[in-house]
Amino acid sequence: MILLLETEKGLDLLAAETLKSRYLGEGEKNWEDICERVAKAISTTPEEYIEFHNLMVSKVFLPSSPTLMNAGTASGQLSACFVIPVEDDIEEIFDSVKIAALIQKTGGGTGFDFSKIRPDGYVGISGAGNASGPVVLMGLFNEATEIVKRFGRRRGANMGILDVSHNDIIPFIRAKNTEGSLSNFNISVMVPDAFMSLAAEGRMDHVWNPETGTKVGKIFSAIVEGIWKNGEPGVLFYDRINRDNFTPALGNISATNPCGEEPLLPFESCNLGSINLSLFVKNRKIHWDYLRETVKKAVRFLDNEIDVNVYPVPKIEETTRKTRKVGLGVMGFHDMLLKLNLPYDSIEAIELAGKIMEQINWAAIRESRKLAAEKGPFPEYENSIWELPIRNATLTAIAPTGTISILAGCSAGIEPVFSWVYRRARTAGKDFMIVHPFFESHFKPKLSEPDYYWLLEHIYTYGTLQDVKDLKIVSQEEKLLFKSALDIRWKTHIDMQAAFQRHCHAGISKTINMPAETGKEDIEKALIYAWKQELKGLTIYRTGSRQLIVLSLKKS
Repeated sequence: MILLLETEKGLDLLAAETLKSRYLGEGEKNWEDICERVAKAISTTPEEYIEFHNLMVSKVFLPSSPTLMNAGTASGQLSACFVIPVEDDIEEIFDSVKIAALIQKTGGGTGFDFSKIRPDGYVGISGAGNASGPVVLMGLFNEATEIVKRFGRRRGANMGILDVSHNDIIPFIRAKNTEGSLSNFNISVMVPDAFMSLAAEGRMDHVWNPETGTKVGKIFSAIVEGIWKNGEPGVLFYDRINRDNFTPALGNISATNPCGEEPLLPFESCNLGSINLSLFVKNRKIHWDYLRETVKKAVRFLDNEIDVNVYPVPKIEETTRKTRKVGLGVMGFHDMLLKLNLPYDSIEAIELAGKIMEQINWAAIRESRKLAAEKGPFPEYENSIWELPIRNATLTAIAPTGTISILAGCSAGIEPVFSWVYRRARTAGKDFMIVHPFFESHFKPKLSEPDYYWLLEHIYTYGTLQDVKDLKIVSQEEKLLFKSALDIRWKTHIDMQAAFQRHCHAGISKTINMPAETGKEDIEKALIYAWKQELKGLTIYRTGSRQLIVLSLKKS
């Protein structure tokens, strides 16, 4: 009966508590107040104010958390994603720590490439003593984040990246083997095509690093072991990322934001926003014209942000304005599929994913070209690969949309629903029991009250309804439609990410879910398959491999 009581209006309560704890500013009472503040801060004309206000009030488009928190306030910092360089110099290292602290204080996330830091035991920067290596240095950044997050409304987040050729790559891969280590970091290994080719060919005895004698097999096995053990490290594919580097004259890209969807040059920042796809379905049809029109307005919103943004330091402002990158993405994709009566793991759903992202990408490009005609192209346009003038060097990226999807009341990003019934922990300082609204509206009228609550308890315990034998409770057709994250094969997860990636300028944040019984050989296959499918990065999570997680089922 506890489950019955807790699940009533769970999503509404979660959204209300999230709004109160994170987003409401001084004197604000509700969502409309936030939308008014943000629209006033971002718009440049009365017409834009009305458009932007309507986008947010209707929840058809939402900017990322820093914009919702800071637009129109004394902070004024609107960007979600930053990459800060880390040089092998003591003064520059502490400069990077300070800049990261200023960013995280205002809700931004920071990515770092630690590959320039000399390995553990090498002669120190001053010429005396020994260098401590990138892993120890990451501890410094981690502790700084720990302190800074006590002053903000949003938990600080970092991405630590190390090139696979670095002498300390094995200690780096194992840096988070103990749960709780470097708790404010995600870590990822940056790998080139040459390394993945050797792994795919099974040439594990090939010596990858002649200086240390480390073989491909040792590195690849350590990556697989880490993923199997607790979901880290992630993997980033260097050559694939840089094939989509739209300003190669400015340098190669070697780092991303904390969730991996936004590869950026040093000191670049990017502001994000997401379109709620679930709101573009009516009578089981997609309103394509409405989608394209929304994209146009969202691009103007995000481009305006670049000019009104209050940047943490002048170097970030200078670098960001040179390329004017924005990251327009989506959320509510699985909800859209449910409304269309399409299973997430169907061929039709994967084909639709590609079509949706293609339409969004081209609509964004057309609007950015229009903006270039009105206001001028981004300053480094002549040094880019764009053939026609355009306002923004990149336009699309798919973020995880953790909290804004709560506000919008839709599924996160392009993820499948985690479970139709689950517990969400440590959100707005509380735990919540959640039942998916589409699931509730479908099954609650159909079933008797005892059967409905039995089904809720079953899913909360086992995470699936696929094993329900009574066809009067769940039919075969319903089993096909109501598949959640763990019901979907890892290959399909990757295929879905690849379908979106083919029409996305930046990257995609998505988790490849695997069941608890998954063996390491499947993780090996998934990494190679993802590379062959031309993903830019990959995050794999094996169920039960961590104790501290946000989304969970009933514990045995």
